[in-house]
Amino acid sequence: QPSNQPSNQKAEQESAGIKLTNGQLSLAEIKAAPLTLQALFYDIYAPGELKANDYTSYLVSPRVDSIVLKRHVALGDHVEQGQALVTLFSESVAQAQASYRVASAEWQRVRKLGRQAVGAKRYVEAQAYFEADFARLSAFGLSHDAIKATTKNLGQYILNAESSGAVLSDNFRQGQRVESGDTLIELADEHTLWVEARLAPTMQLDIPVGSTAQVVVGDNRYGAKVTQKAHTIDPITRTRIVRLLVENDDHKLHPGLFADVYFSFATKQQVFAVPEEALMRGGDGDWQVFVEENGEYKGVEIELGRTFSHASTAEKMREISGIAAGTKVVIQGAFYVAAEIAKSGFDAHGH
Repeated sequence: QPSNQPSNQKAEQESAGIKLTNGQLSLAEIKAAPLTLQALFYDIYAPGELKANDYTSYLVSPRVDSIVLKRHVALGDHVEQGQALVTLFSESVAQAQASYRVASAEWQRVRKLGRQAVGAKRYVEAQAYFEADFARLSAFGLSHDAIKATTKNLGQYILNAESSGAVLSDNFRQGQRVESGDTLIELADEHTLWVEARLAPTMQLDIPVGSTAQVVVGDNRYGAKVTQKAHTIDPITRTRIVRLLVENDDHKLHPGLFADVYFSFATKQQVFAVPEEALMRGGDGDWQVFVEENGEYKGVEIELGRTFSHASTAEKMREISGIAAGTKVVIQGAFYVAAEIAKSGFDAHGH
């Protein structure tokens, strides 16, 4: 812990003091405060990238080989659940629709006649064929209403949005033949996004799930929460990924943007620290602070330690040692004090 210097060394390390009037103190807004042990918060920086939230994203793809007839949305559009996205044609769908029409008509006729009139076997078969053809069309991606609708254009069907969101990608053309499972459109609910922060594998940081962080994109700052963290190292980037969730209600954030991520930590032990503006160079180039005792201000040499900066404040704090607890240190207006000492003819740090 910092302690008082021996009296002879202290005499060498302190400058002659000066008195300042109340007017000077007020004009220069000089403030002094007792040096006390304190726990400080500090940030660890990591580069990051915004990603779509896979838990609220949806890939729109045909479930059967098809041809694209018409697109209904474009890149960047916001769509609502159930909205038409793309019209397709498929021979398999045409065959299934034709089979369904026959099965539906037969089932309606048999059901109207009743089980006793047609016999139990025929009744059950008609119902089974109808339900099987209905299920096949549903498996192809047709909605209930689309299956029930009567259309002359057999084989045409529409893929609708399964969820609301923004169109993140739409890499296809009208007239293009697409295979089952090919992604046509990627939808994402952008109310919440992922931020993937990349930490150096040598950083032995404990960042538990639920920890908060600050995400900076451009001139905007957002609060984020750690939701997942990888236990392996990315073989390409050689980094450890920590995933955060960020709210995006104003839709200013979009997947693909780069971000600066600041994880917040606190010192495990309390330290002596002052604002960086309290630090001044002495005549010999050593660092010093100005202390006040009985209205007199003088420079005292100190040793510097770690720098603490936190995203919630623009002020940086610097750990110091070589000065006793309780000493009143100038934390604001140190530059003015140094100037007044220089004007008085004293070195701001004398030997």
